[in-house]
Amino acid sequence: QVQLGESGGGLVQAGDSLRLSCRASGRAFSSYVMGWFRQAPGEEREFVAAISRRGIITDYRDSVKGRFTISRDNAKNTVYLQMNTLKSEDTAVYYCAADRSPTVSRTGDEYDYWGQGTQVTVSS
Repeated sequence: QVQLGESGGGLVQAGDSLRLSCRASGRAFSSYVMGWFRQAPGEEREFVAAISRRGIITDYRDSVKGRFTISRDNAKNTVYLQMNTLKSEDTAVYYCAADRSPTVSRTGDEYDYWGQGTQVTVSS
């Protein structure tokens, strides 16, 4: 069992940056693919970014490529999402998730554990 806790959300202006963190409990953090998802009010949850177990492979949705960077520190049991040049359409609750399978996936249903989420609000 893995417990995930996100932090770093907040209210910012368009063009600003934020760094989200997600810390995992337990000793097997490096055995999980980690992902970030988001859900805006009235919208479906959507994939944002994912990173492989050792951090070698990353994947991003098109709308955040070049602006967001996912990274992980397995020694700290933490995955990060650096978000630059934020836009109003990035406003959402951001969730981190852990996947026991080795494949980097964009499909939320394939992830086994989820955090509670952190709110990101970008004002234009």
